[in-house]
Amino acid sequence: MNIKFRLIAMSFLQYFIWGSWLISLGSYVGNTLDFSGVQVGSFFATMGLASLFMPALLGIVADRWVQAQKLLGICHILGAGCLLAASFQTEYLPLYTMMLLSVMLYMPTIALSNAVTYNALEEKGLDIVKDFPSIRVWGTVGFICAMWVVDFTGFKYSAAQLYVAAAAALVLGLYAFTLPRCPVSRGSGKKSLVESLGLKAFTLFKQRKMAVFFIFSMLLGGALQITNGFGDLFLSSFASDARYADSFGVQHSVVLLSVSQMSETFFILAIPFFLKRFGIKRVMLISMVAWALRFGLFGFGNPGSGLWMLLLSMIVYGMAFDFFNISGSLFVEKSTDSSIRSSAQGLFMIMTNGFGATVGSYGAGKVVDMLTSSAGVTDWRTAWLIFAGYALVIAIAFALVFKYKHTPERA
Repeated sequence: MNIKFRLIAMSFLQYFIWGSWLISLGSYVGNTLDFSGVQVGSFFATMGLASLFMPALLGIVADRWVQAQKLLGICHILGAGCLLAASFQTEYLPLYTMMLLSVMLYMPTIALSNAVTYNALEEKGLDIVKDFPSIRVWGTVGFICAMWVVDFTGFKYSAAQLYVAAAAALVLGLYAFTLPRCPVSRGSGKKSLVESLGLKAFTLFKQRKMAVFFIFSMLLGGALQITNGFGDLFLSSFASDARYADSFGVQHSVVLLSVSQMSETFFILAIPFFLKRFGIKRVMLISMVAWALRFGLFGFGNPGSGLWMLLLSMIVYGMAFDFFNISGSLFVEKSTDSSIRSSAQGLFMIMTNGFGATVGSYGAGKVVDMLTSSAGVTDWRTAWLIFAGYALVIAIAFALVFKYKHTPERA
């Protein structure tokens, strides 16, 4: 079977799992289970907490001891069990615990699936920068399909969304064992302690360019989970207004939000052009400005006369997310030695989905709680404008601090 088709199937399932609950969980725990803003934020912060150490730890294991495709399969099979267990919980602590465990197993698989894809493409002599986006875009298609399944079945307000995620995780877990073998780099001879533990990726911080890149990746990572955690709650809040209660944007808010992922499919395919033409610095700057627009348009939009602003925000999201996450991953891949690529991808995950997303999710939850009255009404416009201002400040600082000379031959 064609290797690209096999990798496309992996990518589709990888993000179908995530799409089954990432956008809709906020409505389930916030509306159905009536958890507070900080508690809602804490579920999305699990991705940050898990990413602090799990991607790097399992990246090291994949680099040195266990083939990446096998580790990918093990994580998804165990993760399926945790998602199924989470579906039976309705109290905050046990539900949070099971979701944390499932996320600890899922987050490393993002970097592992990237490593499996990069390795398979290299073995076939294909161009990673050119061919990876056309494979990764099917992950976004999988994410969208999962969102639509959850929305049109009405699962977004129930634990059934976790059943869908668990089933997909089990299928991918078994399928991963059939993927092309990834080599490990045990090596020989005398090594330093850092090399023996597979921690060499952390020495990338000795390079000013990479250190600045990772620091700003962390800061921008704070924006990643904000609309995932609160976007559906925000749109659902319009149900209390008779002008919008029966609008498509309220009745099928997850489908409306899925336009963001549809936008991703275009911008993923545009990455090779933008990286070659503009380089990583300008592409990252475009992403940061796009995040500011994403939040600002949410602040002024509504499901009625302001629907165009919500739709434009969804379109902008594709640029904001892809030009940061996918381009950043490709930049790390092209800037590191093959012996530490899995752990380098894990380090990128630590900075973005680890430190960044943890602080961003809890911080966003506190902002939402601070702007929510005793009657349960949230001043969403102010909240979104605060988030937009944060992204804009990061963009200005990045433009001034990150020094990088682009040439067409490199990203």
